[in-house]
Order: sequence, then C-alpha cells, then structure tokens
Amino acid sequence: MSKSDLQSIVAILVTLLIGAGVAWAGSQGGVRINGMPLFALCAVVAFVVQWLVFIPAWFAQTEHYFDLTGSLTYLTLVFMAFFLADIGDTRSLLLLALISVWALRLGSFLFMRVKQDGSDGRFDAIKPKFWRFLMTWTLQGLWVFLTLSAALAAMTSGAPGPLEPVALIGVVVFAVGFVIEVVADRQKRSFRNDPANAGRFIRGGLWAWSRHPNYFGEITLWIGVFLIAAPALVGWQWVTILSPLFVIVLLTKVSGIPMLEARGRKRWGDDPEYRAYIDRTSVLIPLPPKSAT
Repeated sequence: MSKSDLQSIVAILVTLLIGAGVAWAGSQGGVRINGMPLFALCAVVAFVVQWLVFIPAWFAQTEHYFDLTGSLTYLTLVFMAFFLADIGDTRSLLLLALISVWALRLGSFLFMRVKQDGSDGRFDAIKPKFWRFLMTWTLQGLWVFLTLSAALAAMTSGAPGPLEPVALIGVVVFAVGFVIEVVADRQKRSFRNDPANAGRFIRGGLWAWSRHPNYFGEITLWIGVFLIAAPALVGWQWVTILSPLFVIVLLTKVSGIPMLEARGRKRWGDDPEYRAYIDRTSVLIPLPPKSAT
C-alpha cells in the first residue's frame, strides 16, 4: 500500500471521527427515532449515500454524479429531519423550503455543467486511485452534514417556537446570498458558452467586483440559514455553529478559492490583463474595482 493510500485512509477515519463528534453534540436533547437520535441518523445517511454512489462511480471512473449526489443528499437529510421529527413548526418548514430550493438549483446547475463540459478537471488525478477517490466522496458526506448541521439541529430539537427577529434577518441574508450565487453562476456560464470567449477569463458583471462572487453568495446564504436555526439551539447543539464556519474555511482555504486561483495563475499568469484583474479585483467580497495605477 502506497503512502498516498495510507494518507487517504487516515483522512477517511478523521472525517468519520469529526462527523461522529458533531453527531453526538447535535443530538443532545433532540428527537429520537426508536431510541436513536434523529440528528445522528442524518449523519449516518449522509455518509452511506455517498458510499453507495461511489461504487458505480469507481467502476465507471466518472465524477458526473458527484455534485448531483451531494445535492440529493442535502434534500434527503432535510426531508428526513422535517418528516421524522414531525414538529412542523414555521422554522422547520422555512428551513426545508429554503434549503430545498438552493439544493435543487445548484445540483441541477452543476450536473448540467459537468455533462456539457464532459469532465471536471478537479478529479483527473483522483479518479484512478481507489482510496483517494473514496476519500473525496467521504469528505462530501461530511461537507453535507456539517453544512446542514445547524438546520438539522433546529429541525430535530423537539422545541418548536415562533420565528424571532434574528431568524427573519436570516431569511433576508439567505435571499441576498442566493441571488448573488445564481446571478454569478449564470453570468459565468453565459460567458463560457460564447465561443468568442474561448480561452479567456470572465471579468464582467459581478465578476468585476469579486473574483469569486458565487462563493460569496454561498457563504452568505449559509450564514442566513444559521441565523434562522440559531434561536432553536440549546447546549451542545451550539457546536453546529461549525456550519457557516466550515463553509467559509472550505471555500476560502481548502477546495474553493485556492484551487481556482492556482488554476488561473497556471493558465493566465503571464497575461498582463489577468494580472491587472487580480490586482484590482477583490478576492471574495464584492467591492468596487481598484483604480489602475
């Protein structure tokens, strides 16, 4: 077994330990189904779904269903939490509706993008290696569970209540983030679909104000979800503040911005126009472009 395989196996074990820890904390005081905390059951399902889809993906050596599986897992977990908890309060219904709309939109968008492009370059070096490919799917299980953790904890808390002002603020924050993400994705897709832009980088629309406006929208909407969920959290359930923090760290330090920035430098790093774009444009938060010096 190679060193890379061992590192992947260790990463899988660490991922599962983190998931187990959050599952234990978020289950405190929550609804139980036949003696098992519903919150923890959601964590188990998050990983099992990834592993089940990984099997045919490995044999077919395809990543085409990776993002779609992630979105379907989001939907599975929120519907599980809503219907099995059987609370049906306004907060749970609102979280179900908002997350479902987001997951359906993003999942279909990413699936159609990879089908149209033919592949996702992120997976070129990963697919041929069993343990590394499995690790990627396992990490997605943790990604889904941690991102949803605050919403799931609120929906399974067993303590329904009216929406507080902070929750209503959360709805507005979610809406702002969702609109930014949708607009940014459509602008980039439209840009890439124009043959005249082949080999060029996008720098118009929201992309003139931020190099990654879609990620800013993603982070913002999950902060909104947390604000909606937060008033229902008690005790150890506050560990689920990891939800928005995890999204922020993942997109800004791990798999989002760092990977895309590296690919951009490799492709256009010698282009003066690209270097000028990098110099004057905010990395994440949309801000007016800096004046040329």
